[in-house]
Amino acid sequence: DLDTTTTPVEAGLNWAIQKVRRTGGARAGGFPGADVVLAQLAGGETAPGRRRVGLKALERIPVREHTLVQDTSGNPVGEVTSGLLGPSIDVPIAMAYVRSDSAVPGTRLQALVRGKPVPMEVVGMPFVPHRYHRG
Repeated sequence: DLDTTTTPVEAGLNWAIQKVRRTGGARAGGFPGADVVLAQLAGGETAPGRRRVGLKALERIPVREHTLVQDTSGNPVGEVTSGLLGPSIDVPIAMAYVRSDSAVPGTRLQALVRGKPVPMEVVGMPFVPHRYHRG
């Protein structure tokens, strides 16, 4: 769900950016795209315009890659990057990049599948909670 136009901040992969490479770190910057990534981490007006989110379908209709995601008024807010029936939870799930203002867990959206709006809900990832304990 990454390509050359996606930053780690948009994808929710902030953990992958070493603290020494962040602003104020001993070796701040110095990596490809550092100016953009560090500005997005700082937030404010340079915060990313889109975010990677998990979507859970509220109907049993699978949503596939490149499906348009809309708000409940029918305005486009993003696009699905991958989707399938989640075997562990027996519900169709997907990942999508949506506008930052639509990326809040619990937000109701809809995916346009074969011309029919399928209700979706923004959920946290991973879709299945892990069962290990960090001591």
